[in-house]
Order: sequence, then C-alpha cells, then structure tokens
Amino acid sequence: MTAATGDAPRVPRRRGAAESLGSIVLAFEAIVVFLAGLTIFGLKEVPPGVEPWWGIVAGTVLAVLLVLTGRFLAHRWGIALGWVLQFVVLLGAILVPAIGLVALIFGGMWAYATIKGAALDRRNAQLAPGADITNGD
Repeated sequence: MTAATGDAPRVPRRRGAAESLGSIVLAFEAIVVFLAGLTIFGLKEVPPGVEPWWGIVAGTVLAVLLVLTGRFLAHRWGIALGWVLQFVVLLGAILVPAIGLVALIFGGMWAYATIKGAALDRRNAQLAPGADITNGD
C-alpha cells in the first residue's frame, strides 16, 4: 500500500509474445516510414498538382498510426489494423518503388511477430501452472 493514497501499487499487465514482438516491429517501422515520407518530399515524387510537403505529412501520420497501433495489439482488431497499415506502407511503392522493398521486409517481420508470437503465447498458456496438459487422446 502506498502511504499517500492507501491504494495498492498497480501491477502492470503481462504482455504476450505477439504483442511484444509486434509493437517492436511497428516502432521500428514507424521510423523508416517517417524517413520514407522525407524521401518522397526530397525526390518530389508526388502526383502532379500535389505539393511535395504532403510526403512529410503522410509519412508522419502513418508513423504515428504505427506507434499508436502498437498500444492496441492485445486486441484482435489491433492486429488487423497492423495488417491494414502494412498494406498502406506497400502502397507507398507507387510513388517510390524502393518503399516496396521496405514494405516486404517489414511485412515479413510483422507476419513472423504476429503468427509465431501467437503460437508462443498458446504454448506458454498450456505450460502455465494450473493449465490442463492433457493432449486429448
């Protein structure tokens, strides 16, 4: 109990492997996406009639969305939103083809983090104390 409020200290929620790995991938991808926005701005690779500074805006907004999505990976819709954002990053290859390579690399890391992380979480749940370890035969 804390002396000032009389409340018990808050115990942080335990994060699963999929959530931890996924948030790491999204955080690093956010940095690269922001830099891709700067690249689009610097190369002026925007459609005719669109100001080049929109590249910075798009990169910044997408980077912020990636970081925020990392906070919601405990929910199924957070994982789905991560997949949608992977597709949005891939769409950047329309403007700068090299972004397609970045999207494929991070998309692969995202797939590994979510699929293998979920498998690790299921395994850890089975091995947890009190879990029923019968194999159903």
